[in-house]
Amino acid sequence: MTVSGWGRYPVLSAQVNAPRDLAALQRHIAAGNAIARGNGRAYGDSAISETNTISTRHFNHMCAFDRETGQLVAEAGVLLRDIIESFLPRGWFPYVTPGTKFVTLGGMLAADVHGKNHHKDGSFAECVDWIDLIDGSGAITRCSRTENPDLFGWTIGGMGLTGVIVRAAIRLRPVESSWIRQRTLPASDLDHAIDLFEASLDATYSVAWIDCLQRGKGLGRSLVMLGEHAPVAELGDRQRVAPLAYAQKRKKTVPLDFPGWSLNRYSVQAFNKLYYWKGRRTPRETLVDWDSYFYPLDAILGWNKIYGRRGFAQFQCAIPLDQSRAGMRALIEAISAAGAGSFLSVLKRFGAQQSPFSFPMEGYTLSLDFPVNAQTLALMEQLDKVTLDHGGRFYLAKDSRMSRDTFAKSEPRLEQFIAQREKLHATPAFQSAQSERLGL
Repeated sequence: MTVSGWGRYPVLSAQVNAPRDLAALQRHIAAGNAIARGNGRAYGDSAISETNTISTRHFNHMCAFDRETGQLVAEAGVLLRDIIESFLPRGWFPYVTPGTKFVTLGGMLAADVHGKNHHKDGSFAECVDWIDLIDGSGAITRCSRTENPDLFGWTIGGMGLTGVIVRAAIRLRPVESSWIRQRTLPASDLDHAIDLFEASLDATYSVAWIDCLQRGKGLGRSLVMLGEHAPVAELGDRQRVAPLAYAQKRKKTVPLDFPGWSLNRYSVQAFNKLYYWKGRRTPRETLVDWDSYFYPLDAILGWNKIYGRRGFAQFQCAIPLDQSRAGMRALIEAISAAGAGSFLSVLKRFGAQQSPFSFPMEGYTLSLDFPVNAQTLALMEQLDKVTLDHGGRFYLAKDSRMSRDTFAKSEPRLEQFIAQREKLHATPAFQSAQSERLGL
């Protein structure tokens, strides 16, 4: 069948297997050149093997929950949406969450996802107690910080290249309500936005929408949005009736592919002006529901179709703290000069992190979406170079087009990762189209 990531680029012909039990899963792994695939929300080709893509969608059971500690044991194919639906009404919420709830537990572990609270709470690895991993021989190994710690460390963020995750134990955080107290802070330019981030390191959540088409003194103007889980005492009378309600919103759907020309400099520029104008007039502090704060794009089903049939490519880099202002400025200047503004541009602050192969580093991360065409692919190569010039690196869960040479220059841990894969006998048992492209 033809398979792609969420960006719908590249599209590959792949053999996809969907085992229904552990014995069948182990047989498919033994065939070699395997890679696990959850809900297909990696943007590129990191969860595709042309010869042996293994779907985990049938491994979707929640096994146990400890009400005292918040520890949840679940299989790798469980969706984050289902975890929230089951446990938010009971007063528990994910400790770390990415920008969509339509991802699987296994996918979050493989990518070591991060959220709007990385500066304070770290990446998803921080809430993981243990993992059960199937190696190339079909054997299941439990790994944690104290039991097989090397395997544990290289698996989280290892993009499925150390084995297939079958189940894991993670910790949820207790919350009093399903509401978020949001503060919206307009920033006149990039330096102002970074100053607001640095002054708000005590906030649990922080994220900025950034206008990448603005030039001159308004370069990088932004809306910085801070968030806290609202206690019951801060809710209004209406919200207090059911403070932990899991609101089911009516979803909008993109029914067909937009024309390729619909997202251009002028349409994105008009959207940016309207969004910034609206954000400046939003009350500085307001209560928003959890879904709107963490997962705004999930409200539009099939939103990837707005980029047209060719699909889109996402660019996400992290730049170390001492280079962040200069690096982010250079990135935004390149985008603005090219006139290829990203419809979705997000800036976040990363905290310190030391891990074997995960993406985050202390500094700032910029995430951008571009429709696939010759101009934007050339621009992203230019952005690659800017990132390298400022000591940055790239997020494999978002990558669909990076060159092997660029990746090698960005990743000083590459040789050690390859050596660990060989030590674990994970080569060539586990391979993805991305790992072959990048030499992983």
